[in-house]
Amino acid sequence: MCFFQLIDISMSCPKYLPEFLILLLILSMACQTQEEEVKRPNILIAIADDLSYPHMGAYGTDWINTPGFDRVASEGLLFTRAYTPNAKCSPSRSIILTGRNSWQLEEAANHVPFFPSKFLSHVEVLGENGYFTGFTGKGWAPGNPGERNGEPRLLTGPRYSELLTEPPTEKISRVDYAGNFQKFLDEKPEEEPFYFWYGSTEPHRAYAYGSGVALGGKSLDMIDQVPAFWPDNDSVRNDLLDYAFETEYFDRHLVDMLAELEKRGELDNTLVIVTADNGMPFPRVKGQAYELSNHLPLAIMWGKGIQNPGRVIDDFVNFTDFSPTFLELAEIHPDSAGMAPMAGKSLLPIFSSEESGKTDPSRNRVLIGKERHDIGRPDDQGYPIRGIVTEEYTYIQNFEPNRWPAGNPETGYLNTDGGATKTVILNQRRVEGEEHFWNLSFGKRAAEELYDRQKDPLCLNNLALHPEYQNIKENLAEQMVNQLKEQDDPRMFGKGEIFDNYEYAQESQRDFYTRFMQGESFNTGWVNDSDFEKDFQE
Repeated sequence: MCFFQLIDISMSCPKYLPEFLILLLILSMACQTQEEEVKRPNILIAIADDLSYPHMGAYGTDWINTPGFDRVASEGLLFTRAYTPNAKCSPSRSIILTGRNSWQLEEAANHVPFFPSKFLSHVEVLGENGYFTGFTGKGWAPGNPGERNGEPRLLTGPRYSELLTEPPTEKISRVDYAGNFQKFLDEKPEEEPFYFWYGSTEPHRAYAYGSGVALGGKSLDMIDQVPAFWPDNDSVRNDLLDYAFETEYFDRHLVDMLAELEKRGELDNTLVIVTADNGMPFPRVKGQAYELSNHLPLAIMWGKGIQNPGRVIDDFVNFTDFSPTFLELAEIHPDSAGMAPMAGKSLLPIFSSEESGKTDPSRNRVLIGKERHDIGRPDDQGYPIRGIVTEEYTYIQNFEPNRWPAGNPETGYLNTDGGATKTVILNQRRVEGEEHFWNLSFGKRAAEELYDRQKDPLCLNNLALHPEYQNIKENLAEQMVNQLKEQDDPRMFGKGEIFDNYEYAQESQRDFYTRFMQGESFNTGWVNDSDFEKDFQE
């Protein structure tokens, strides 16, 4: 019976008018409540390119100004133990998109892979289930996403990067991230929720050297402490401030996006996630498996869905947790959507809790690891690692310790981006014969590593051979192996060579070592020409 029929009946029987009005009010409120319940939240995920924990203002880093991230943290949740399982661009982004660890993703465990057709991304699934999707800047990359239904796969949705702006330096992307987000919102059908991936290319290298001081109003003495695995000099401090300047550029566009959502009345019903894909592009960090490599900033806000905002969360959370969170919010069962089983678990219990600190006792560790990243080793070999991080310790197993962890010296240590800090460390060894910093960043490593992060947060003092730590090491190794076997990691079953045998998606990078050593010229623009040590002697 429709609204107007009820009105007609009530008018024809005046004595029942009060009862009918009450009934109409109840029905109206029920419909309104039902509408509110079924309205699915929007999702905005903002991913900086190469940014380590704790380099955001909300964590107390005062030489980086990040009002956007800080707002998300203060109006939502600030996570102190968020980790990517694999600290490199495309593997980390593959983990975000699928909810699976990289060792569960076949080719996508590697950098610059062919993305396996069997694995759907959560963005593809959301797009097929009523969400308007898109991205700006860097989506899933680098690699070949393949095709689906005869068309190139849109792993992060359709691209919105046409609008350009004039960046503060020539090393910063010209893409107007916030402007393209506005265009995306303008095109969104009014009744549809949205999913948007903001993939900044900052603070990825290269940097305009000295821009942090010259353009960012910073000074070298603002750096409270240079990590002990790098020299403390003006070049390194300038490098850190340039990194800070580009981080602030990422955050500036986030500020504008939040303001745009607020202006449109969409902010309260938008889940906003701000993080990075992997650690800072400096020696011993990006592409490695230490604390600054995998430990990343994370803040999440959602006005309508997070209880007791302003909390600080100390639970271990993992990039595999994002996909199950998004699908649960969208009321999509991953099995029926065709997604492969996910290793992560939804963050919604943390959102609905009112507790700070540790809210879930089972979130007490994360697994980390890597296979093949950048080119530069004979036979396109990777540097396989698995590890486990707990509240107190980091345990790492290096399966091929005879290989160079950051790539071969003669091919420029290509798994470490070129920049001032890398140049300083290499020059110290060449010119002054000082090997300490070179060993920490580029030298070969022990088969096992164990670090007490309570005493040694930067993972400098390897305890793996200390007799008093043998029980701890063995227990951590057993936990790690058991969990990896449950996840069907090929390396736990003697099949690890499969990762070295997957082809690079870019043909020009295949068999790089042999071709380079035979004199072929390549574009290796992510490192400096001076990084190559053609006459290196071990």
